[in-house]
Amino acid sequence: ILKDNKNLRRFHNDALRGATGPDVLDISSTALESLPSYGLEAIQVLNATSSYSLKRLPPLEKFSSLLEAVLTYPSHCCAFRNLRTEKQNFLLSIFENFSEECESTMRKPANEMLDDSNNTSLWSADRNMYPFGTDEESSPYSYSTIFDDSEMAGFDFEYDFCQPKVLTCTPEPDAFNPCEDILGYSFLRVLIWFINILAIAGNFTVLLVLLTSHYKLTVPRFLMCNLSFADFCMGLYLLLIASVDAQTSGQYYNHAIDWQTGAGCSTAGFFTVFASELSVYTLTVITLERWHTITYAMQLQRKLRLRHAVPIMLGGWLFSVGIAALPLLGVSSYMKVSICLPMDIETSLSQAYILLILALNVVAFIVICACYIKIYLAVQNPELVAANKDTKVAKRMAILIFTDFTCMAPISFFAISAAFKVPLITVTNSKILLVLFYPVNSCANPFLYAIFTKAFRRDFFVLMSKFGCCKSRAELYRMNYFSAYNSNCKNGGAATAPSKASRALLLLSALEK
Repeated sequence: ILKDNKNLRRFHNDALRGATGPDVLDISSTALESLPSYGLEAIQVLNATSSYSLKRLPPLEKFSSLLEAVLTYPSHCCAFRNLRTEKQNFLLSIFENFSEECESTMRKPANEMLDDSNNTSLWSADRNMYPFGTDEESSPYSYSTIFDDSEMAGFDFEYDFCQPKVLTCTPEPDAFNPCEDILGYSFLRVLIWFINILAIAGNFTVLLVLLTSHYKLTVPRFLMCNLSFADFCMGLYLLLIASVDAQTSGQYYNHAIDWQTGAGCSTAGFFTVFASELSVYTLTVITLERWHTITYAMQLQRKLRLRHAVPIMLGGWLFSVGIAALPLLGVSSYMKVSICLPMDIETSLSQAYILLILALNVVAFIVICACYIKIYLAVQNPELVAANKDTKVAKRMAILIFTDFTCMAPISFFAISAAFKVPLITVTNSKILLVLFYPVNSCANPFLYAIFTKAFRRDFFVLMSKFGCCKSRAELYRMNYFSAYNSNCKNGGAATAPSKASRALLLLSALEK
């Protein structure tokens, strides 16, 4: 009656209340969205294959007699696995010496086991060997003193305890969706909140200060705005993952399908791929801009201007949006794992998509490293540049390269191996990379490229002075800025040829922008 009924969408909550059955409930290939909360106690076999609308199960304690479940989604089997473990742990906490009694029971002849079937005591009648008696009045440890009469009904020691019936459930959870919450580890739940708040607050502050500054919008400022927005989106992704994990903690199996197939996971996946690619693209452009500024310091006609930077970044936006949208169009998928990353490599096109992203990230890292090495070599001259300034340049570049390497290297290494279908790390352990390494740049970039620079501190104090705070500091920064500006104007006409010393000083100022 129920099976293959495509129009069956609702099962009345009281439909099975008071019924003596059914033993088998087959709702496969139906459009049912939920099961009733009453009358499920007698069901021993539940068949719900191809029931794609059934995304949530009723309270698990209702399936007190269930022995076999054939379901649509693997995540639902996680619920029954956890339930079985809880029952076993409960029995183990009561019967400390059950293994010895079960072992002796299994050695009994069949006729003796039948003769003893009416014995309701926990252990055999030999009180010298076992601590429990057979007389309910003389022993406080008989079955009936531990369980209610309703729980004792039909209970047989040899078969119900020594040989308990095991619940089987299919399909089993796979490697991409293990039986765990979204983040898996408890310590990651704490860290992800700290990291996403740091990324959101840091990048929002940078955007606010740069966009409200009354100083001229230069190329470095424009690029920094793009970088901060990309890293801000990464913070939003982490916030979304952390929020859903907190809401579904301990019961993710009942929310997995709604989350991974819904708009929430697709939005999170789009955010993270878009943010990651735009951030890497912008970091590469910033590095190339610094290299170009140092290399052609005295050739003003070759200076990169805002009219050049805008179309360059527009191309980066279009590229990042396109790459992030492909999984929504069927190339790979954000639905494969609970953390909504495009890990689907079932088809050759999906595999090529993942490898393309990883290859571009590796190339970007190589370009960044090469540019900073060339910049450092271009300005390194102990005879012309003070040692402390030379050291400052080297340290600043080392930090920038190290943060990029920390973010890209571990993820790229394990992702490339997984893309070739030779995974070296489980999805559970990959969540550690997601929280500890993946957002390193998003947290560090606002500090390394903006907050720790003099130009940003000047803009920040000027902004605060508009609200009546830090007026003296703001005025000091204004004076220093105009002094440096006038000095550059006076010396600008006298410079006829670039020197390594002047380029070193220019680099230091570029790193401070």
